Amino acid sequence: MFEILGKTNIDFMGKRQVAFVFSGIMVFLGLVAVAQISRGAANLGIDFAGGTAVQLKFDQPIRIDQARKALDAHGLGDAELQEFVQENKLLIRVKTSTTIEEKVAERVVAVFSQEFPSNRFVVDSSTEIGPTIGKKLQQDALIAILISFAGIVVYIAARFELRFGIAAALATFHDVLAVLGAFYVLNKEITLLVVTALLTLAGYSLTDTIVVFDRIRENLRLRRRDDIATVINNGINQVLSRTIVTSLTVVLVLIPLTLAGGEVLHDFSLALLWGVIFGTYSSVFVASPLLLIWPGGPGRLLKRA
Repeated sequence: MFEILGKTNIDFMGKRQVAFVFSGIMVFLGLVAVAQISRGAANLGIDFAGGTAVQLKFDQPIRIDQARKALDAHGLGDAELQEFVQENKLLIRVKTSTTIEEKVAERVVAVFSQEFPSNRFVVDSSTEIGPTIGKKLQQDALIAILISFAGIVVYIAARFELRFGIAAALATFHDVLAVLGAFYVLNKEITLLVVTALLTLAGYSLTDTIVVFDRIRENLRLRRRDDIATVINNGINQVLSRTIVTSLTVVLVLIPLTLAGGEVLHDFSLALLWGVIFGTYSSVFVASPLLLIWPGGPGRLLKRA
């Protein structure tokens, strides 16, 4: 395995209090975001807030700034636009807090028919999501995340022991809340793609944590007389280079997607990018310290080692 750092001897457990303060702030912001999302006060996409998505295919290319100006002149200035240049397509998404009877799709079609009469177009697709359906999607997304956490606890508890499973679940919970809190603070739109990214990063965080836990458990078998903090530090230092290399390979893919992936992929890849960073951090500074402070002492850790 290629090594970036080589052999290190960093006292990670000695820095756990500072890490817990930072993590506490991020978790608090995440919980605020969850509360605001449940109240509908966050920047929710049409998947959750309700709205209309219309995709138009034009005979000739259309400039997105001209399309935005036309929509703004007709009271649809808050619409989100995405262009598909090679296919002369334009996706218009309009949030609405009112009922479907508004017929936003018909308004959008009327605007482009009036403002661009020489550029004929057809409606490729039209989707309308009411507030009731959006609320149901919010509940389903929350249930999916909770089920994933329960699965994490069961899996790691079976492979290691219960305290390992709870520590890994709390670390994953920390990562999801940290990304969600960052999105809320920056007023990023929360969509189903973002929820998909959160579930994906939960899997990545779990994988990274298992690698660290495996080495800690191995060291617990070999160094039963050593101080538990020393054993955990040694385990983290031994896999630190591997963890950073793995994370960097993912980051190197996500950065181009975030910068040049287009409007649809931007928030998805940004959530994954932050998730990889938080996931790597939490494996070292959240999951591992939780093993140290768990009641029961080293003997409990050695129970299944």
